[in-house]
Amino acid sequence: MSAEAVKSNLPPGPTPFQALSRGLRWHRDRIHSVVEAHELYGDVAMSRFGRLTIIFVAHPEAVQECLVSKHRDFHKSRAYFALRLVLGRGLVTSEDEFHLRQRRMIQPAFHRERVLGYGIPMIKYSAEFAASIADGQRFDMNRAMMQTTLKIVGEALFSSNIADSTDRVGHALDTLMHMDAVFLNPLGPFISKLPIPINTLRKKMTAELDDVMFNMIREHRERGDQGDLLSMLLAARDEDDGTGMTDKQVRDEAVTLFLAGHETTANALTWTWYTLSQHPEVEAKFHAELAEVLGGRDPEPKDYEKLVYTRQVLAETMRLFPPVWTVAREAIRDTTLGGYDVPKGAQVVTSTYVTHRDPRWWKEPLAFRPERFAPGAGEGRPKFAYYPFGGGKRLCIGEGFAWMEGVLVLAAIGQRWRFQVPEGHVPDLDPHITLRPKNGLPMIACAR
Repeated sequence: MSAEAVKSNLPPGPTPFQALSRGLRWHRDRIHSVVEAHELYGDVAMSRFGRLTIIFVAHPEAVQECLVSKHRDFHKSRAYFALRLVLGRGLVTSEDEFHLRQRRMIQPAFHRERVLGYGIPMIKYSAEFAASIADGQRFDMNRAMMQTTLKIVGEALFSSNIADSTDRVGHALDTLMHMDAVFLNPLGPFISKLPIPINTLRKKMTAELDDVMFNMIREHRERGDQGDLLSMLLAARDEDDGTGMTDKQVRDEAVTLFLAGHETTANALTWTWYTLSQHPEVEAKFHAELAEVLGGRDPEPKDYEKLVYTRQVLAETMRLFPPVWTVAREAIRDTTLGGYDVPKGAQVVTSTYVTHRDPRWWKEPLAFRPERFAPGAGEGRPKFAYYPFGGGKRLCIGEGFAWMEGVLVLAAIGQRWRFQVPEGHVPDLDPHITLRPKNGLPMIACAR
């Protein structure tokens, strides 16, 4: 440890030369770069690249400090610049009083009774997918789950049959998300202004999003309440001054909800079908619960509360394969985390992937055991040993929607099908903003 680190109590970390070497490896192997940092330097580790300071945090207590008790010391990190290019000032990217105002206005759309109503399209489009495949058919599960959740969130957000518009939004968002590697670096703001092809494509896809969203906003304003999320955004009023959102604010929140409502859940579902295929005893218990609760019929929204083991399967999958595998912040003032100094401007990266697999909190952490999430099973485990939806003031506003969507989709499809991975195929991780399987996930449908 350097004399500077001892003097100021900065976290341990590599030398500048070692940090540069690891920084170059980051773009090739992001997850294992973070895992290695904690293996070498402990729960709180630091790397410096010139003026850029990155602090990696893995201990649940330090994570809780960052997201809860000291949240006022942090803003979203500059890594979110890539998302701001797409989402504008939506809930994921906005800060301080504006974020709190927007969250208060949007919260009623996710009250329990409202979320139950969203269960109808969840079941409908899951059944539609289940009816579209044939026994023995090979297909890309990640693509299939993306398409299914895209339709679900499209109907929940817009209410009407707008398949063409939903596909346009989905294509634009998918294209933009694949650009994150270019803009998720310290030179992102500079690169975004250059007259290069990737910026031409980014602007084209953003214009595509804007065209769909502003048209839908205009139509909803003309027609009145459609009983969907977009209608609620348009009707929302600030409790203090009674003002609503501008069309631009509604657009930013709608795009944010659209992305968060299908991208993360689709990845969670993809990994769940994979983990079920690798653990026949868990898959058998999953099917047994479906038989007991549903008796061969399609699920209904009210069945969600009864599908206890199905939710445990989903929870355990998100432990091993968290859809949002890192949470990043920037220190806006000097502070501390885990007993170490965090200087103003430092980029703080907490990793659900690392913490969710830590043997101190999870016995045999690589084993797939849904029973870890049975009632009472987590007693004594630190709260932030598991945080797939973040925490604190920025806890995912759609968490209840995501749990219901995941459980009902699994139930509706699992009633009719089980899935196998082609022999010899082992999926690689593709860690960008979300954790996808690299190049998709080939699976084979097996009729039940």
